[in-house]
Amino acid sequence: QVQLVESGGGSVQTGGSLRLSCSVSGYTYNNSWRAWFRQAPGKEREGVAAISTGGSTFYADSVKGRFTLSLDSAANTVYLQMNSLKPEDTAMYYCAATKLGYSRPPKESSYGYWGQGTQVTVSS
Repeated sequence: QVQLVESGGGSVQTGGSLRLSCSVSGYTYNNSWRAWFRQAPGKEREGVAAISTGGSTFYADSVKGRFTLSLDSAANTVYLQMNSLKPEDTAMYYCAATKLGYSRPPKESSYGYWGQGTQVTVSS
């Protein structure tokens, strides 16, 4: 079965940077997607960024220009480089992967594999 493990979370000050990583083990379909979601206390989980094995990307408006996704296909690891962090970015960040392939970013319900999450805290 596919398993995902996140790492790289931590506490930083406003304007700082972090790089999250998500290693994926197990079989995945071609054109599958890897994504980062986040959830702050009392709020709904939201999609942050996503990347397909074909190189397509999606970024939430709130993180465009600050966050960058990359995929190391050989290592089957997705990275989320987070720069210019803001307190509003504070949340638990989850890595997710789809079970099937898609030509465009799928909805959250299409992500069948999830990691346990890594906490990101940004202070003023």
